[in-house]
Amino acid sequence: MSMRDWTREARMSLARLPGLTGARVPDAPSVGVRDLWPGDTGRGARLMKGELVFGGAVAPLVPGRSPGAWIDPGLPPLLRAHAHGHSWLRDLRALGTDGARLRARALVSDWLARPPADPLARAPHVAASRAAAWLAHYDFFAASADDGYRRRLMSRLLVEGRMLAAAIPTPTHDHRALVCLKGLLACAVAMPEQAGFLSRVMRHLGPEIGRQVLTDGSHAERAPAAQLAALRELTEMRALMQIGQIGQPLALAAALDRMSPVLRALRHGDGGLALFNGSQENAAAHVDLVLSQATRGRGIAAEMPDGGFVRVQSGRLLLLVDAGPPPPPGFDTDAHAGTLSFELSVGRERLIVNCGAGILPDWRDALRATAAHSTLVVADTSSSELRGGGVARRPAHVTVDHRQAAGAHWLDLGQDGYLPTFGAVHHRRIYIADGGEDVRGEDTLSGGTSSPFALRFHLHPGVRIAREPAPAPDEEGGSVLLTLPSGVAWRLRADSGRLGLEESIYLGGDSPRRGTQIVVAVAGLPDADGDASKPDARVIVRWALSKAAEP
Repeated sequence: MSMRDWTREARMSLARLPGLTGARVPDAPSVGVRDLWPGDTGRGARLMKGELVFGGAVAPLVPGRSPGAWIDPGLPPLLRAHAHGHSWLRDLRALGTDGARLRARALVSDWLARPPADPLARAPHVAASRAAAWLAHYDFFAASADDGYRRRLMSRLLVEGRMLAAAIPTPTHDHRALVCLKGLLACAVAMPEQAGFLSRVMRHLGPEIGRQVLTDGSHAERAPAAQLAALRELTEMRALMQIGQIGQPLALAAALDRMSPVLRALRHGDGGLALFNGSQENAAAHVDLVLSQATRGRGIAAEMPDGGFVRVQSGRLLLLVDAGPPPPPGFDTDAHAGTLSFELSVGRERLIVNCGAGILPDWRDALRATAAHSTLVVADTSSSELRGGGVARRPAHVTVDHRQAAGAHWLDLGQDGYLPTFGAVHHRRIYIADGGEDVRGEDTLSGGTSSPFALRFHLHPGVRIAREPAPAPDEEGGSVLLTLPSGVAWRLRADSGRLGLEESIYLGGDSPRRGTQIVVAVAGLPDADGDASKPDARVIVRWALSKAAEP
C-alpha cells in the first residue's frame, strides 16, 4: 500500500468515528435536494414484493433479514452496489403510495439499524450514491417519520459525508469518482455548516473532469454507457450548485457542452445507446431527459478522434464503429475486446449489433470477448487479453481513415491486437454508397499466420433470417436475407469462407434475448504461393449488405 493509500485509509477510519469532531447532528437537511430522474413503477412494484430488479437480475430485498445479510453478499458486485446505493428509492417514489413510502422507510431503517458487513457497502462510490439518494428522497420517506428515525438518518448522513471527504480523491478515476464528488456535494448543500465538504468538492472537481473528459468531449472509458453516466453525474452536480447557490466552475459548464454532442452521436435511431465496452441500450426517454437537462444544444458530434468512434449517417442507415483500442488502465474495468466491431441500424430498427453487457459474472466475461462483437475473430481468441480488473494486452496501433466524396463514405481501419499471439494484423475497409442502401466490406488478415478466423455479424433479435440457396459443396461464400420488423429486407453476401448461422445472445436490454449471428468461417488460407508463413501472406474476405425490398 502506498503512502497516499495509507493516508486515505487512515482518514476514512477516523471519519467513521461519529463523535470525533463534536459536530452537531442537524435535525433535517438545511436545503431540500431533489432527484432529477423519474423512477420505474414496474421496478417499484417488484420492490413492494421484496424483489430488487437490476440489469436483468433479481434479488430478494426484504427488511428484517439476519444481521449483515441485508442482501446476499454472494450476489454479483454490480447488483450489491445498486442495492447498497439506494438509488432504487426513486422506483418506490414513482408509485406514490403510502405503502411505498412505508416500504422505503422500512428498508432504510433496516439498513441503518444493521449496516451490512459487505465491504462494498462502504466503497466511496456506493456510499456517495446512498447519501445522495437519501437526501433526494428525504421528503418522500423521512420527513414524516418520528424524531428518532430522522436523527438516526441525519447522523449517518453526517458520517457518510465525512467519509467521502476523507476518501476524495479516490484511487480510481473512472465515472465512479464523479459519483463520489456528487454525493459529497449533496451533503455539502444539505449541511452547509460542514464547510469542509464543499471546499473538498471544489478543489477536486476540476482536475477530475480534466482526467475523465477528453478534448473532443468523449469520456475516457470509451463506453456510451459511461458517457451517459458521467454526463448525468455532472448534470446533477450543476443542479445541486444551483440549489445551494454555489458558483459553478467553468470546467463543469464546458464539460457538459462538450459531452452532450458525443452522447447524441453514440445513439441509434431508436434513441438507445450503441453497445460498446460494457454498454446497454438504456431507455431512450432517459437518455433524452439527461440530454435536455445537460444542455440546450442539439448538436451531434461529427467526429470523435479522442473517443475512437466513427459515426456514418447516410440516408436512413447509421453505422457506428469502435475504431480505437480499449481504454487505458484505470478506465478499463468494464472494457471489451471489440476493436473494429461495428453496429448498424436502419431508421429506428437495429440490424447488426454487438451482444451487450451483463452483470452476472458468467455473462459478463463472455460478453467482453471479441467473439461477442461484430468483427473478425482469430482462432476464437480475443484481440485484447481481458482480466477481471481490466485489460492486460491490447492493440498497440489502431488506424482510422474516413473519407467522403459525392455522398459516399470510405472507412479504412486497422488494428494489431493479434500481432503478438498470431503475427497477424486485421484491416477492415467499409464503403457506404450515397443514400445508405449499399454497404460493402473487405476484411483482411495479413502476416505470417495460417490460423483459422471468422467474421461474425450478430443480428438484433427482431431481425428475421432466411438462408438463401447454399452454394455447391466446392464453392464458398453465400447469402442471407434479413428482414426487419418493418418488413424492409436486406441481403448480406460473402464471396469466400463458409457462411453459416449460429446462436447468439443479446443483452442490450433488461433481460437476455436469444439471437442469431452470421458467421463467415475461413480456414486460414495461405497466399498464392502456398506458403502461409511469409510475412506478407494475407487472406481477404469481401462481403456486402444491400437493401433488397420495400415492405
